[in-house]
Amino acid sequence: MLESDQSQMIPEIFGEKRYYSWNHYLRNQFGEKVFKVPLDAGFDCPNRNGSVAYGGCTFCSERGSGDFAGDRQDDLVTQFNQIKNRMHQKWKSGKYIGYFQAYTNTFAPVETLRAYFEAILQQEGVVGLAIATRPDCLPDDVVEYLAELNERTFLWIELGLQTVHEKTATLINRAHDFQCYVEGVNKLRKHNINICAHIINGLPMENEEMMMETAREVSKLDVQGIKIHLLHLLKRTPMVKQYEKGLLELMSFESYIKTVVDQLEILPPDMIIHRLTGDGPADLMIGPMWSLNKWKVLNEIENELRLRGSWQGKYFSNERVIE
Repeated sequence: MLESDQSQMIPEIFGEKRYYSWNHYLRNQFGEKVFKVPLDAGFDCPNRNGSVAYGGCTFCSERGSGDFAGDRQDDLVTQFNQIKNRMHQKWKSGKYIGYFQAYTNTFAPVETLRAYFEAILQQEGVVGLAIATRPDCLPDDVVEYLAELNERTFLWIELGLQTVHEKTATLINRAHDFQCYVEGVNKLRKHNINICAHIINGLPMENEEMMMETAREVSKLDVQGIKIHLLHLLKRTPMVKQYEKGLLELMSFESYIKTVVDQLEILPPDMIIHRLTGDGPADLMIGPMWSLNKWKVLNEIENELRLRGSWQGKYFSNERVIE
């Protein structure tokens, strides 16, 4: 197929890429650069404090996957301004999304959530919120408040799944099952709240077909976006012991690129791709070290799509379900 013929089949919503990127989506929504300001509101997780389990997910750092968020010793407005100013060293102008990233950001009374979320919404230039949480931390009063927020601001809920395989979920101490995830999605979608699913490639004992099965199941859910992460093995995480026991093999660069492109091909073309690889703090990384060159990874994903004459959703089967 000629390049011109291929381009006619690539959905126009993708812009210049072969997938529907988060950056392109935001520019279409707001007409300018919008960047997320990661925050640490001081929350805990139910699988850390004993509510459902202890120790947290085995891959999760001491900062609850908020290694690039603000310092929880500072109040949220101070964090917001410090990180916003740091980001402006890269981008001269733009609007902001307050990103409640670290730990589980609905694991608190609704009055606490309201105080924290509203404080950030009041900051100049903030156009919305992204809130990372777990599907087992969505009680009715919290969902009602999120529905209220959704009526008056730009809102995304980032809902961690990681894998659809229960054996893996047990290995990583996720402490909820896939059905719980489906129920969480349905609770939020009753109020038309946008959801970004998180999945991780390279989890212990998973092969490429298992990773593909996770992507297939996510493609059937009523979620509007996805983050595809590479597993980072970080110092001082419980997963280090699993690695030492031989339960984990770090993914190669080539394998990761192939898997991500295979996954993109089966995802819905209107699903927004929030991330195609994760960031890991260099001082904590055990591996894969190649992942520290983020732009090389992203460029090679785009290049592989081009070499295949492919794009996001090329092999998507329209089987979405709401259970």
